[in-house]
Amino acid sequence: MKTLFLFGALTIGGFAVSAQDALLSQNGVRHNQVSDIVVIAGEFTEISVSEIPQAVTDAISKNFPMATLDKAYANEEKQYKLVLSLDDGTQGTVYADEDGNWLDM
Repeated sequence: MKTLFLFGALTIGGFAVSAQDALLSQNGVRHNQVSDIVVIAGEFTEISVSEIPQAVTDAISKNFPMATLDKAYANEEKQYKLVLSLDDGTQGTVYADEDGNWLDM
């Protein structure tokens, strides 16, 4: 009997914890709370690697010392799409703002 009571209490407690994660807006739509949103807007156009700001090249050197910058793209908001490659041929794309801060995609 104690086990059944304990199981019931844990089940109800679990529902209460799950309900705290969702918020109810004025129109009744449930959504999760978001603390930060990074928006990458605008279309990227290819630019010369030499046009990348020094802060961005410094960030690449610091965070990806074994990578080579193959291509660079920029948008109107001065955000950069950077295609990096390693010696083994592996490629990856990272995004940064003009100050060398990394952006999530």
